[in-house]
Amino acid sequence: MSLIQAQNVCVSYASRPILEGINLQIEEGEFVCLLGQTGCGKSTLLRLILGSEHPTGGRLLVDGQELLQPDRTRGYVPQKYSLFPDKTVLENITFGVEVSQFGLFKRFTPGFYRRRREFREEALDYLRRVGLRETDASKYPEQLSGGMQQRVAIAQALMTRPRILLMDEAFSALDPGTRREMQTLLRELWRATGTTVIFVTHNTHEALHLGTRVVVLAKDSPEQGSREMLDLQVAENCHEEEIPRLVRRLENASRSLLAEAVPAIG
Repeated sequence: MSLIQAQNVCVSYASRPILEGINLQIEEGEFVCLLGQTGCGKSTLLRLILGSEHPTGGRLLVDGQELLQPDRTRGYVPQKYSLFPDKTVLENITFGVEVSQFGLFKRFTPGFYRRRREFREEALDYLRRVGLRETDASKYPEQLSGGMQQRVAIAQALMTRPRILLMDEAFSALDPGTRREMQTLLRELWRATGTTVIFVTHNTHEALHLGTRVVVLAKDSPEQGSREMLDLQVAENCHEEEIPRLVRRLENASRSLLAEAVPAIG
């Protein structure tokens, strides 16, 4: 059984179709980039997988179960940083696991203090893994650059050891140099952890650079919801000279009314 299954999924907002007849299977450990023009429903599909929204038709299953709400098995990194401004970097990274294990009202028991020490040691390890220093742990978000804040947001999501990591245009606000650094970091973390990654982007080059698979969402007409126009496997050793051709195919698919069958590149 696939880890994630979209079975004829439809979503409408006030009778306006957003997604229409999405059928998609994602296996454990894949790195899938959702690509498409603004407004095609990429983020909506991500929120369905997160469990913060629900289909108006069809079913979205994770590990064979329909989702009722978000949980710690699915980490989420939004486009805008989700850090608490009144908490330090270390407190931001550990907040989710502390609340998940102890709740908001049982956090000051003897067991809590012991586990908090363990959480903080683990958080410092994630801080190093995302390329920050231990001296950054005591800083507040306003003292960090945009790239540093996004590294903290990734560490925050990974701290819960999610089975699925969902990222919604997480690098779009970064400058080109920082964006490349974050792309390299994310690929390294994905290889090291084996986490299933679903990454939303409208940047074709980014999708090809990051993903082992690129799914293009587009509409047949403005009155209809989006569907999968293209589902492309990208080989790990994809040659540089293949990139321009793949970019053209993906960009054409995101604009075309008719999907073109494209074989896996390898």
